Amino acid sequence: MTSLWEPAAAGVLRLPSGRLVRGRGLRRPLPEGPVPTFALYLLGHQPPAVDWEFRWLRWPDFRLPSDRPAAADALREALERAGTERVEVACGGGYGRTGTALACLAVLDGVPQAEAVAYVREHYARRAVETPWQRRFVSRFP
Repeated sequence: MTSLWEPAAAGVLRLPSGRLVRGRGLRRPLPEGPVPTFALYLLGHQPPAVDWEFRWLRWPDFRLPSDRPAAADALREALERAGTERVEVACGGGYGRTGTALACLAVLDGVPQAEAVAYVREHYARRAVETPWQRRFVSRFP
């Protein structure tokens, strides 16, 4: 079994079930320590090559996923894998798209839709989920 994220590590969000997911911005250097075993990259363009398994969702900056059913499927996969793997969710800056995806993971993990943005802002980053349409996306997810 793969060791999971250290709960106190930078960017790690503990979901209500206890699953740990790391959020980060790809424009910043890779944090020290273990690397992800699976990543979900939320970018408007193909992500750079990495040494671990990843899934790319076309998700332009400050917008919403281009394919919403694919996004829901990818987020379900990320949540499932977070039970036994080091899962990372990342976009360019690590706040808008990443925060939105983390809030959606929180919804899938049992946080009420109306509380998910506040949950992620409290436990991940105050700036998470940057736009009104990202907040609306979470409130209507899945």
